[in-house]
Amino acid sequence: MPVGPVIGPMIMCGYLIDEENVPKLREIGVKDSKLLTAEKREQLAPLLRKLSDDFIALKINPDEIDSRNINKLEIEKMQHIINLLDPDAVIIDSPEVNTAAFSKKVMAGVSKPVKIISENFADKNHPEVGAASIIAKVERDKEIGKLHKQHGCFGSGYPHDEITIRFLKDWIKKNKEFPNFVRKSWATAQRILEEKEQSTIKGFLKAGK
Repeated sequence: MPVGPVIGPMIMCGYLIDEENVPKLREIGVKDSKLLTAEKREQLAPLLRKLSDDFIALKINPDEIDSRNINKLEIEKMQHIINLLDPDAVIIDSPEVNTAAFSKKVMAGVSKPVKIISENFADKNHPEVGAASIIAKVERDKEIGKLHKQHGCFGSGYPHDEITIRFLKDWIKKNKEFPNFVRKSWATAQRILEEKEQSTIKGFLKAGK
């Protein structure tokens, strides 16, 4: 079952840094982006860019997410980032419990041999992965800000956000389908559509009495 925001793109970031500079990440307060405020992430992002040897932030739009298996899509993007950055070693935040198997899947599409360390919650244990998560979050926040300007405030875009759910329900009341910035394949979006269909059927039944 897909997890994560129901509105907006997914941002995947690869962060390349010399091993000798990794302690500097801890010194400036790098950790899992979810444990930092938006203000702190914004403050850290330019510092992280300066400390890096290179970084890549890929934007994957909802239409591509909806048309693909999310696990295969993430692996493909990881392979693309690794091939572009050409690192000596890679630490991956694995979305799968079997981290060894996940490493093999990623390695299958990497152009040259590279040491891959795959861990669950790697952004909590490795500051270089935390740095990547911070840049990814800052870039996603920018994209969400653009959407807010175009369509009004819909909150964070996450399923636990009541403002987001209200926005989606109001949108479906006024329109036949979700816009292209919504991940239509997500369980949250599917459930709202089903609720709308059920309420319409009940309305017809009531009108037929």
